[in-house]
Amino acid sequence: MIKAPKESLTILTDIVLPGETNPLGNLFGGELLARMDRACSIAARRHSRRIVVTASVNHVAFNKAVPVGSVVTIEAKVSRAFKSSMEIYVDVWIEDRESQERTKVNEGIYTFVAVDTTGTPVAVPQIKPETKLEIERFEGALRRKQLSLILSGKMKPSDATELKALFSN
Repeated sequence: MIKAPKESLTILTDIVLPGETNPLGNLFGGELLARMDRACSIAARRHSRRIVVTASVNHVAFNKAVPVGSVVTIEAKVSRAFKSSMEIYVDVWIEDRESQERTKVNEGIYTFVAVDTTGTPVAVPQIKPETKLEIERFEGALRRKQLSLILSGKMKPSDATELKALFSN
């Protein structure tokens, strides 16, 4: 079975309360990471229809502060599926209270693994990207996975076909 990324789309919207902020009045990074993890978890579960567990947080960029009172929208969807793992790309937006204009403040890339009730990894459906952004993220996912495997010592650099293609003619 092949699925489109939009089938896993998860959107969480919430407001930043004073108890969730640091002394500068901005959302704690850890609080934002937890919200992102929840959205990614739901997206992975929607895609796989299985129990999912966070395998790694591959990248997070805190580009702008998220002030108290902000309306925060987190959008997550599967960018690529492998055997039992899924890469989920997550974008974080805040909305101007008056104009309702949205500004991207953060993004992240999470990896989840689908498991059965005993915790054993199980196969997941593949992804067929549809939009230009989905195609870009899909194509980059294999490079990111190979780089992660090299850094963790689970793959030799000489076996990273996608990374070699970046640096050879």
